[in-house]
Amino acid sequence: MSDAGAARAAELRAIVTRAAHDYYVRDRPSLPDAEYDRLFRELQALEAARPELRTADSPTLRVGADVAASHLAKHRHLAPMASLDNAMSDAELEAWEEKAVRLVGDAVRASGYTVELKIDGAAVSLTYRDGVLVTGATRGNGTIGEDVTANLRTIHEIPLRLAGTGWPGLIEIRGEVYMTFDGFEQMNAERARAGEPVFANPRNSAAGALRQKDPALTAQRPLRFFGYTFALPDNAPLPFRTQWELLDTLERWGIPVAPHRRRCATIAAVHAWAHATEHETREQLPFDIDGGVVKVDALALHAELGLVNERVPRWAIARKFTASIEETRLVAIHVNVGRTGKLNPWAELEPVEIGGVTVRNATLHNAQLVAQKDLRVGDTVQVRRAGDVIPQVIGPVPEKRSGHEVPWRPPARCPVCDTAVAREEGEVDVYCPNVACPGRRLEALVHFASRPAMDIRGLSDARIAQLVEAGLVNDVSDLYDLGSARLAQLDGFAERSAQQLVDAIAGSKAQPLSRLLFGLGIRHVGEGAAELLARHFGDLDRLAAAAGATIEGVRGVGPTIAASVADWFADPWARRLVEKLRRRGLTFTEPQAAGSDGALKGLTIVITGTLPTLSRAQATQLVEQAGGRVTDSVSKKTSLLVAGAEAGSKLEKARALGVEVIDEASLLQRLGRRP
Repeated sequence: MSDAGAARAAELRAIVTRAAHDYYVRDRPSLPDAEYDRLFRELQALEAARPELRTADSPTLRVGADVAASHLAKHRHLAPMASLDNAMSDAELEAWEEKAVRLVGDAVRASGYTVELKIDGAAVSLTYRDGVLVTGATRGNGTIGEDVTANLRTIHEIPLRLAGTGWPGLIEIRGEVYMTFDGFEQMNAERARAGEPVFANPRNSAAGALRQKDPALTAQRPLRFFGYTFALPDNAPLPFRTQWELLDTLERWGIPVAPHRRRCATIAAVHAWAHATEHETREQLPFDIDGGVVKVDALALHAELGLVNERVPRWAIARKFTASIEETRLVAIHVNVGRTGKLNPWAELEPVEIGGVTVRNATLHNAQLVAQKDLRVGDTVQVRRAGDVIPQVIGPVPEKRSGHEVPWRPPARCPVCDTAVAREEGEVDVYCPNVACPGRRLEALVHFASRPAMDIRGLSDARIAQLVEAGLVNDVSDLYDLGSARLAQLDGFAERSAQQLVDAIAGSKAQPLSRLLFGLGIRHVGEGAAELLARHFGDLDRLAAAAGATIEGVRGVGPTIAASVADWFADPWARRLVEKLRRRGLTFTEPQAAGSDGALKGLTIVITGTLPTLSRAQATQLVEQAGGRVTDSVSKKTSLLVAGAEAGSKLEKARALGVEVIDEASLLQRLGRRP
């Protein structure tokens, strides 16, 4: 290797050190995670090939970055908070296992592995003395962090006193402070309404919240916590034998632990977990992850395997997933009209691959967030696939601006029907008030056919677009005039599939008023409000004839919803649509709730997996009509779990808690219905 190798190593040290400082200290990442990992691994490879290139200040010998000078006191951790090496593939994970086996023998494979989600948040340590929280600190440089005890105490999930018994006199519990996607979006929406700047992403927001001078400001952030490991004073006896036992014990002590962990007997089982987590579980999680963590299960082997350069444990490794955040250029900002008339700005992007998918467009939520983030056409922007499904622009990268970027201004008139736009007081959304706006049509049809509304199986977004383009459907009532012979003439339809769609549309006529009311897409009327209104009025005509004040009198319905419903039914276009739906035989009434003799009266039921014949919404409706209550999560209070195909973690938890598990046929039998 020539002097070019030394120059490249020096360049990489500078880039990685600066990026680490931006990430850990400034809470403002300057490189996408995938790019940081690539450069870090390149530097590691150079130093491995030529050890003389490794300097005393190389970031490969350190954890995080130096603690910034600040108002916060310093805290020395009981033991260094180590950093994990990365395995980017199954082959690299197997190579890690082979190294461990060479060091301590087949005891590694005999031990098996515990695998956990790698939460994308801010690492902290919690010191408990005699079971009482005495200090909370940031990770800092791995050895010394910042004392943020007062701020961490505002997180309700962190116990001020450990529950149960058996905890050591002094223990440091390590974990991750994070935000959920919903919490982050709600916080940003509230800040936008208050005229305050919005945050770029959940991880930065969590890290910044921990370093606030005023704990009251930290308390305003929707922070959460998961614990995953511990540290003890030197020579203290281990209170656990395995990583799996450690996690179970943390839960007994009142420390929340991330879901979806698993004990794997072989590295092949670890591969299966990693693939399922990356491609299935990840998109369903309410928080961000960037991989999994694989740990040798037996804690006694951790001491034998030790650390590399006092920095990286040999007994654990991060199984990284494909990056979900990348940078690209914002080509243009367009606006479409949603089903309720909301004007939705969206970004046209230079194509970029994120998580194995090429992304060309992304949501921008609303005009006020575009202004708050100071997004300009031509900007280099960070983009992520939210929940790995919906791409969204996180924010610009201001340091990459050339000066030619152009600020965006929202339209004053609807881009489809040219009606003057409106904004209700206290809201950030701009909308077109014309209920007959053609721009609403496609989104209104998609919403009407969706699972929570009329649940028309086989009527996908692409199918609806095809029907609109063919001139067969103009509004939702036209769906009920479709015939199989005409559908069979369209591309992608055969005689059987055409008849199946016609039958599914006809079957939706039996959906109750609450589903129809939600499907009509009335502004502000969600599933909950639709159910309240349907149960109170019982009949669509009674609701349509009610004054705003009468509607507002329904418990749980506020003035905004009441006014929106009254205005919708007062519009001549809406009244004509209702009459067309009546002529086509849709159900305008709501079944009465079960009385005291309901077959499922008083039971709390969770539905999971894919049922053979019922949709989730249909099964929920049947349960509620029989007096039961459907919830999303399994707990000790769950009475029954109705499990279908690919039931997943809810089924595992139900079995662990001793909750009775039944299938669809058993549910129907209890309800006196034939499967």
